[in-house]
Amino acid sequence: MATTTTEHAAEGASAGMPQLDFSTFPNQIFWLLVTLVIIYIVMSRVALPRIGGVLANRKGTITSDLRAAEELKQKALEAERAYNDALVKARADAAKIVADAKIDIQKDLDKAIAKADAEIAAKTVEAGKALDEIRAGAAEAIATVAKDTAKELVAALGGSADARSITSAVTARLKG
Repeated sequence: MATTTTEHAAEGASAGMPQLDFSTFPNQIFWLLVTLVIIYIVMSRVALPRIGGVLANRKGTITSDLRAAEELKQKALEAERAYNDALVKARADAAKIVADAKIDIQKDLDKAIAKADAEIAAKTVEAGKALDEIRAGAAEAIATVAKDTAKELVAALGGSADARSITSAVTARLKG
């Protein structure tokens, strides 16, 4: 058995690899060229047009997506401008409302102050009248007390004076 295995090994070694056998090179080159031509035809007529179509479709999709993104960006910028304009307008309106409210409050405050001033002036006049009445009543009371006191003093000192002379003396003294 050892001899048969070595014989097969010797036959395979002498034959070598068929790809490297120079006698089959023209046949191999022919089939290589046929295969390359078939691959070229299949690629140029079937595969490459499909790949080109896919690439064109992709490019169109990307271009339309970029265009849509640019339009959306412009819309967003317009919306931001509109928002900022509305914000400025709202702030201006709020400032105007605050100013109007301040004016209304100031008017109400001025009316209330004028009313309070009028009430104070009226009460001052009333208080002045009441004070004048009190002064007049006090002056009369002082004159009466002075007359009574003078009468009592004159009587206590042992003199006699009539009511007319005591009244005239007290009146003269009170006047100044």
